[in-house]
Amino acid sequence: MVSAVTWNVLHRVHAENWYRDVANRWPDEPHRIAAIARQVARRTEEVIALQEVSGDQLAALRSAVPDRTLHALRYPRVPRSRRIESALRDRAEYLVVLTTGPSREVVAEPFASDPGKGALVVHTDAAVVIATHVTGNFHRTRQLARLAELATPGRRTILLGDFNADRATVAAALGPAFTVADLPPTALPTHPRTSADPKSQYVDHIAVRHGTIREITVENTHGLSDHNLVRATVD
Repeated sequence: MVSAVTWNVLHRVHAENWYRDVANRWPDEPHRIAAIARQVARRTEEVIALQEVSGDQLAALRSAVPDRTLHALRYPRVPRSRRIESALRDRAEYLVVLTTGPSREVVAEPFASDPGKGALVVHTDAAVVIATHVTGNFHRTRQLARLAELATPGRRTILLGDFNADRATVAAALGPAFTVADLPPTALPTHPRTSADPKSQYVDHIAVRHGTIREITVENTHGLSDHNLVRATVD
């Protein structure tokens, strides 16, 4: 079995531009970065996928989990502050995969339709891991098709990340070869929103090909990010 986690940790510039409640709750970004790094360091899962990792956050992760293998895709697009000057020293944005054992990076690919989203493919002894952050508009169709192409035929593949779409949309686009985990009815939202926002609150997913998802849960991250953490066990 393989245990896996996905968490969008919220880049500081995006927090300042769009999710001010997180920025207001954590006015000191170095403190938030340190808290996220501590949370990640406490995890025991074999695979951890993180979206919206800033350059500052990446440096903190490298220090916090020196015993893990770390892979990072740096996006060509660097987030720009719209309201205030960001306190970040390194505003670059990354997609990250951490593994407990040896692993090999196979693909690190920004999407052609969005230089701030992409896919990171890592091979471990137990599975092919595809971490992703998908655009929340019409570009997602091609992006999801590309993700399906990245799966290795005949090998257990774990696809996980922030898809900016509900489960049904993701499952339909990936096709029958993939099983997208269905969260229990009592699960916390993966991306909590106000009641007036019509968008899905369940946009972070874990899917598998040539495998079975035995357990899926959402864990409260207590306002460190605008997303909660999703954990699964894959057989």
